Amino acid sequence: MSETRGLSFVAVIMSALAVAAAGQSQRGPVGPIGISGTDPTAVGSIRGRVMTPEGVPFNGTARVTLQFTNGGQAVIFTDYAGQFHFPALNIGNYVVEIDADRQLYVPSTQSVEVFRGVPSVITINLKYREAAKRPAEAGGATVSVTELDKNIPEKARKEFRRGTQAAQAGKTAEAISCFKKALDIYPDFMMARNDLGVQLLAASRLDEAAEQLRLAVKLDPKAFNPQLNLGIVLARQQQFADAASALGRAVSLNPQSAAARLYAGQVYAALGDADRAERELKSAYSLGGADYVVALFHLGNLYLNRGEREQALKSFEAFLAAAPNAAHAPEARKLVGVLR
Repeated sequence: MSETRGLSFVAVIMSALAVAAAGQSQRGPVGPIGISGTDPTAVGSIRGRVMTPEGVPFNGTARVTLQFTNGGQAVIFTDYAGQFHFPALNIGNYVVEIDADRQLYVPSTQSVEVFRGVPSVITINLKYREAAKRPAEAGGATVSVTELDKNIPEKARKEFRRGTQAAQAGKTAEAISCFKKALDIYPDFMMARNDLGVQLLAASRLDEAAEQLRLAVKLDPKAFNPQLNLGIVLARQQQFADAASALGRAVSLNPQSAAARLYAGQVYAALGDADRAERELKSAYSLGGADYVVALFHLGNLYLNRGEREQALKSFEAFLAAAPNAAHAPEARKLVGVLR
């Protein structure tokens, strides 16, 4: 790969990282009755977050089902911070159902009303099954000490919840302020440091974000979210070797995370490790399905840079077939035209 071509490829990677980061908080369902595209009057949305019984964001993968009054439904999955988003909904009443690790948690439902012009923000707390083991007792699983932290003062938890609501409403400055207040009360509040780092990233304050996320990792090395978020920040700073290390730890903590695999694949591509990049990007799409179809676009670029034109063409065509209106679709169409 020539130096010029390598720099161009890094630019593609950085652009893709930015788009993918935005997609984590903005992705939503497509198609079923009640979603914009079937009704031009659809003007509401639902933003939510799933919390553990201990009051911290759920960092696994929970299935989120939105039930419509006419019997239709839409299904998405929470992201690495327990968040989900159903955009462009008709005004009216809905039921949200959360299904997460049925051996441990009881499925939860919550009614929500969607209003015109403003997001409906909800928080759903999981409940343990009576016979289920608690995280400290469960064998073989990676245990986060934050899940077991009973020392967090209620005032700090209150500021954390306020920060979470502000973040979900897109009020970045307010969220940063609330998370800082929570940390003033309880400096060892790992999830507050993690979420402060995420909001600083959203504000493009990358050095501050990296500092907070490193502190969060130090507080709880077994926590998945800070490792993933630190990897994203380091990638944005073009510190690709350090980003690969952080993302590798994130993958080891949660091998089923499509998000961690996606970012790792992009970072390995930037480092020139095409084989590892290919494996991670394929895993991202295999694990995440339609929500991670962007992995096919990145695979197309990877094959193109390796000179594998046929493979690149297949990847770009598959990407366009699955996501014809995605952010990278115009670029993919141009590349298909060149490759055919």
